[in-house]
Amino acid sequence: MSENSRRVSPTIFGLKGTAFSDEEAGFFHAARPWGVILFARNIESRDQLRQLTDSLRDAAGNPHLPILIDQEGGRVARLRPPLVRDYPAAGVYRTLYAQAPEAALKAARLGGYLLAADLHDMGINVNCAPCLDLGLAGMSEVIGDRAFGDDVETIVALASAFMAGQAEAGVVSIAKHLPGHGRARVDSHVELPVVETAREHLEATDFEVFKRLNDTPLGMTGHLKFTAIDAENVSTFSPIVMQRVIRQHIGFNGAIMSDDLSMHALSGDFASRARLSLAAGCDLILHCNGDSDEMQAIMHGVEAWQAADEAAQQRDDAFARIAGVNQLLADLPKTLDAAQRAAAQQDWGELIGKIFPDALNAV
Repeated sequence: MSENSRRVSPTIFGLKGTAFSDEEAGFFHAARPWGVILFARNIESRDQLRQLTDSLRDAAGNPHLPILIDQEGGRVARLRPPLVRDYPAAGVYRTLYAQAPEAALKAARLGGYLLAADLHDMGINVNCAPCLDLGLAGMSEVIGDRAFGDDVETIVALASAFMAGQAEAGVVSIAKHLPGHGRARVDSHVELPVVETAREHLEATDFEVFKRLNDTPLGMTGHLKFTAIDAENVSTFSPIVMQRVIRQHIGFNGAIMSDDLSMHALSGDFASRARLSLAAGCDLILHCNGDSDEMQAIMHGVEAWQAADEAAQQRDDAFARIAGVNQLLADLPKTLDAAQRAAAQQDWGELIGKIFPDALNAV
């Protein structure tokens, strides 16, 4: 394992504005986060965004610095027209799949490719997509049409195609939200969802999707409490969920990052949130809002975890998984073929235009 990998902290932080401020530069220089996540507040234009991503990589001294964004399509899209074309929510591919499965799989792959190609143009190499959660009736709309389906086979087929398209365009996918957010009756951004479904049923449905896609290089937790598995702890803080369910039952071998530690599903101070997430088994922790006091507190929690002797093997395993993602990022395509992209736009628009008319703009 390289010394550089050990010097990087297992953190991903957000920024306040559209440029990398001197205050943020000082904090990032000291903290050395593994990656940076961007939001709509950080984006004004394509040129400005490319300048921002270039400046972040220059400051880090890492041409492959992981720069993340949530760009699923539909209502979860930090980049919107006119900066990029509008892309559909996963539920649109689900609708097409019910009518014409082969066409839907091709459309999902091409849609993933085109969406990721836009990110690639602006220096973003990791997309917090796709959702692998079940889209179940009667549950919180926090997932809703972000889901590719309400059954294992549909989600696995469409999500696999979408992720293949993203990889082809030089962007790494993140499978979310481990081990399954589809049964949440409340929005975890606002409060803690409590899932009372029997473990056997979860294993056959929600968990099975992630099990079928357990070779995805990066995964993100959801903040939920599964009473049949660990009635005391939210999943991100639960060694039982992280180790026995996600690592052992699901067999997920990639690097696991937490969902945003500032979400209201979690309680406790930010140092504790960071320490508990890492101790439970997260390889990376995510903090999105750019609040400097919260980020400083998170670093105190990271340092406390790193100083614990009993965590030595866990730290080594986490660094090894992170190093694997680093190598994947270094190996991504650097340029995209213009003719291939134009053909993809034409084909995608023709495949999905009848149920997503905005795609006809690509034809």
